[in-house]
Amino acid sequence: MTNPFTLEGETALITGGGSGIGLSIAACFVQAGARAVLVGRRSDPLERAAKKLGKSATFVAHDITELDEAEALIQEASRRAGPISILVNNAGIHLKKAAADTTTAEFNSVLQTHVVAAFSLTRAVLPGMTERRHGSILFTASMASLFGIPLVVAYSAAKAAYLGMVRSLATEVSPHGVRVNAIAPGWIESDMMRKALDSDTGRTKKILGRTPMNRFGTGEDVGFAATYLCSPAARFVTGVVLPVDGGASIGF
Repeated sequence: MTNPFTLEGETALITGGGSGIGLSIAACFVQAGARAVLVGRRSDPLERAAKKLGKSATFVAHDITELDEAEALIQEASRRAGPISILVNNAGIHLKKAAADTTTAEFNSVLQTHVVAAFSLTRAVLPGMTERRHGSILFTASMASLFGIPLVVAYSAAKAAYLGMVRSLATEVSPHGVRVNAIAPGWIESDMMRKALDSDTGRTKKILGRTPMNRFGTGEDVGFAATYLCSPAARFVTGVVLPVDGGASIGF
């Protein structure tokens, strides 16, 4: 193997792939030689993102909370780009609200998008992967999977659920050639993060103060880690949750 970090011959489906971390992961995958299928609700940003990535990228507009359509999505993506060998469960929604003010409907909506929809897609893609005895499934977890963050009880519950899913799935499907892992991004530069922090210098100092590398991450930092976990270089790695956080999860 001349380059164990290559993704040549792989086809990756990335949910929430039209922007943010999802797009960064897709860009790194394409750079490593993979074909990428971007999935999101709106066609326009997906089309712009796919054009930016070039001929190795395509897109399918799809709402992953339409659980009964998961198999149809996998079939359409496979028709456009080839059998799916990498699934990145990245799409999600955020809810910042006190626990006492979070309704059960809101709580359920967050879990449906992050947990149930991700399981539905995983379930749809697994038969092909196990039949070919080749595949990698990656979940985008969070710092909220690892320690307590106030005002995000639904989001934390969803992201913590990923850890159980990763470990259970890994023990079940790894004997069949399918690896399952997760990435837990720290504080990553984005328009949304800047909007939240530019008016809150105290929070910026608090975050950087507990981050040993003393900087925010970039989408590319996450994308490179995702590429490693889905590449032959990680062929003996399954069931792990890899923090990509500049040391925030171990900093004091």
